[in-house]
Amino acid sequence: MPMKKIDDTNKEIIKKLLDGRKAFSAIADELDITENTVRSRVNKMVDEGILKISGLVDPTLIPGLQIIMMGVKMKTLDLEHKAEEFSRLRGVVSAAVVTGRYDLMVEVELCEEDNFSLLDFFKYELVKIENVLEVETYIVYCSKNLLVPYIL
Repeated sequence: MPMKKIDDTNKEIIKKLLDGRKAFSAIADELDITENTVRSRVNKMVDEGILKISGLVDPTLIPGLQIIMMGVKMKTLDLEHKAEEFSRLRGVVSAAVVTGRYDLMVEVELCEEDNFSLLDFFKYELVKIENVLEVETYIVYCSKNLLVPYIL
């Protein structure tokens, strides 16, 4: 997907939307533009896939919720396709092609209360992906500013 250019006004609107409940009228007042301008720009950025407005949770405050960062080394160089495959697995929040020791970094959401543990992820989800050479998991015990969608 080609990169989209966003202007300074759109960047400022996005920054103001860090609080996803902030009214368009308040953003308009702060940026000295009309509410209609904010609304149309936000709608256009959403339509173009630049912006997604969603509810996020602090995983440390949800009982049983656990976040795992997973480094994955692949046998294939078709890494974008593999990242897409990972992104469709249950519990996967994100999958990114990266440089360094691993080919992919995968963020996984687990919840023992929903009967979905790390072992379940390996047994029922990870096995669906072919050409995995190596996986290293990093359990997040404490984080600052880590917010995730509640997907389980």
